[in-house]
Amino acid sequence: MATLGKRIKELREHKNLTQRELAEIMGYKTTRSVQFLEADQRSLDHYQLIYLADFFDVSLDYLVGRSDDTRRR
Repeated sequence: MATLGKRIKELREHKNLTQRELAEIMGYKTTRSVQFLEADQRSLDHYQLIYLADFFDVSLDYLVGRSDDTRRR
């Protein structure tokens, strides 16, 4: 099963975003925060999860690895 970090990386790359660009979008000061996310060494609160799901236009279940269906319901 995919992890949150793997999904974030996959979605970021699909949108042709760099880690720096995603960090800026998320309001982080450095790319290190995104590196930690993609390595599953940092968690997100529910507001951040919802923000990312909306930004990438995927369901929360897909984002957190509970489903392989990207559709939002």
